[in-house]
Amino acid sequence: MADGADGGRSDGAGNGAAGDGVVDPTARVTYTGAGLDDDAPLWRGSPPAPLGLLERWYAEVAADGRVTEPGAVVLATVDDAGDPDARTVLLKGLDARGAVVYTNLGSAKARQLAAHPRAALVLPWQEVSRQVRLRGRVEPTTREESAAYFASRPRGSQVAAWASEQSRPVADRAELEARVTALEERFAGGDVPLPPGWGGLRVLVTEVELWAGRPSRLHDRARWTSRSGGPARLDDAGAWRLERLQP
Repeated sequence: MADGADGGRSDGAGNGAAGDGVVDPTARVTYTGAGLDDDAPLWRGSPPAPLGLLERWYAEVAADGRVTEPGAVVLATVDDAGDPDARTVLLKGLDARGAVVYTNLGSAKARQLAAHPRAALVLPWQEVSRQVRLRGRVEPTTREESAAYFASRPRGSQVAAWASEQSRPVADRAELEARVTALEERFAGGDVPLPPGWGGLRVLVTEVELWAGRPSRLHDRARWTSRSGGPARLDDAGAWRLERLQP
């Protein structure tokens, strides 16, 4: 029910007043973070490329301490029926080329992106009243990039990547743990190689939005859209159109 709609009693399951249940529709958070007005150069002269502010925000959030997992990013995809799907993954790369996540290439998200190579990402930094949204096309990283990242992972995570057939059913946890034990024996005394069905996915960005929470819900929003309509380098100021959006 939309805010401001009829708030009458419910006679459906639960027979309670509208709003009864686990969600309190009257709950409010007052946003007090620094807004985009504090980044005055953003709105003066030639618009900057988005990468500099993206990197600055990420560094500030990572150093802040209130956000325990600054790289936690919601990845949205669509399936073959056109139905949306979303899950939280970890951002493992952000540079002029785009944003990178790594995954089992047989997972639901990877199969969806192979068939429909467009995605949206959200970095929801509620604790500091900030949010970043990215949209774009998706391509796989090179095998060399995937191998370099995989080699940096803790050994337990490397073994787990071999053990899990991600998104496939499993009888119980014991089955997974048995696979891990067998793989630890298999790779004992040596490096764990990159699994053949594991790698990175890069979002080649076509749209960037930065959101900063402000009092009374008069939030600040800045949106960059690619002038060509296709992916653009995030460090190329001339490739982007910058607008302030209403909250």
